[in-house]
Amino acid sequence: MARTASLSGFPEWLPQERLVELHVLDTLRKTFELHGFSSIETRAVETVGQLLRKGEIDKEVYGLSRLQDGDEETAKTGKTDPNALALHFDLTVPFARYVVENAGYLAFPFRRYQIQKVWRGERPQEGRAREFTQADIDVVGDGELPFRYDVEIALVIAEALSALPIPDFRLRINNRKLAEGFYRGIGLTDTAGVLRSIDKLEKIGAEKVAGLLKSELGATDEQAGLALQLATIRTEDTSFVEQVRALGVKDELLDEGLNELEQVIEAAIQRAPGKVVADLSIARGLDYYTGTVVETVLVGHEQLGSICSGGRYDALASKGNRKFPGVGLSIGVTRLVSRILSQELATASRSVPTAVLVALNHDDSWSAAQDVAAQLRSRGIATEVAAKAEKFGKQIKFADRRSIPFVWFTDDDGKHQVKDIRSGEQVDADPATWTPSEEDLYVRVVTA
Repeated sequence: MARTASLSGFPEWLPQERLVELHVLDTLRKTFELHGFSSIETRAVETVGQLLRKGEIDKEVYGLSRLQDGDEETAKTGKTDPNALALHFDLTVPFARYVVENAGYLAFPFRRYQIQKVWRGERPQEGRAREFTQADIDVVGDGELPFRYDVEIALVIAEALSALPIPDFRLRINNRKLAEGFYRGIGLTDTAGVLRSIDKLEKIGAEKVAGLLKSELGATDEQAGLALQLATIRTEDTSFVEQVRALGVKDELLDEGLNELEQVIEAAIQRAPGKVVADLSIARGLDYYTGTVVETVLVGHEQLGSICSGGRYDALASKGNRKFPGVGLSIGVTRLVSRILSQELATASRSVPTAVLVALNHDDSWSAAQDVAAQLRSRGIATEVAAKAEKFGKQIKFADRRSIPFVWFTDDDGKHQVKDIRSGEQVDADPATWTPSEEDLYVRVVTA
């Protein structure tokens, strides 16, 4: 991997590593477009008021100001001006704003994918950076959005992740309606507070979560116990329904959430077998989720955290009485790529896209060498021309250092030959027709 950066939390890849990242990005784009998602890009900057409308993450948001500007508002009141600018921390909130502002020009349901950098003030460590790339897909409706899109989003992400050079993975899926209805059914009215506590279960453990439920939310021992019992349910089939029913809690919202989660799991069993589990501990910390919620882990790399997350949001985007409900998932591209590279799960077959180096007999042959390169490039063969007419041995060593597999020679009589510097084989060639094998034509990402 690239050496330790001088500024932590802002990854920079070496060229060969960047080729792996590009492979991941290209694979995701191809899969998303095969399913009819259109690409958009939103601005990097939003107002603070827009970013903080939903979810308590203000400590992680990077504000934006000119160096000469003093933060007078904060100094006077201790509060941040809602019209101040900040870098976006995810792509969902900017997307909601984009939909509202462009609703008159979009065809609903609107299917979009978005691959961009985002910024968060996190403590840097493997899998967590301050600047990182996310790849999102969302479907948003006008007024209503059929639940079937929740099912489709999960299946598209399962297909996209299956195409990447990563270990096996599991989409862990829950439903906010199921959880909130259950908490309401046992008498815990601050359902958002319970969700925030349950969301900390894997980090701090059941005993401390129970303590939070009792000390901060006034839960009884019985209520805390039932909330934790719900969070322990995890199945690869629809048997979670019976397990929840067995806890004896009654609530209409609970019934609705059970039905929705059952639909997702049933579809996954058929179309993405072994990739999806019902996990009733999944809560998601952001407040804007209203139904399906998803987190994804790599099997054997669970300590990395979720590599893909998201869910249903019904109230994030609105304009007057007009609502734009949506559902989407976000892949942490930088988190994935960092694990691929650190564990050597995949590597690029060479460090440069170049397949051919055109050698120079003497400095006067540079123009003729450019003609050869132009012919090769016109047929999609990435080609460089040597800068100096050094001894052929030095030019070959230059190609070898850059992992370029072929060196092209043209003698003073116009005869062309190409040398595979790996095998030493050298053959006659015509720049108008010669083509390397498919595996040498492009950089390949090879799994370990």
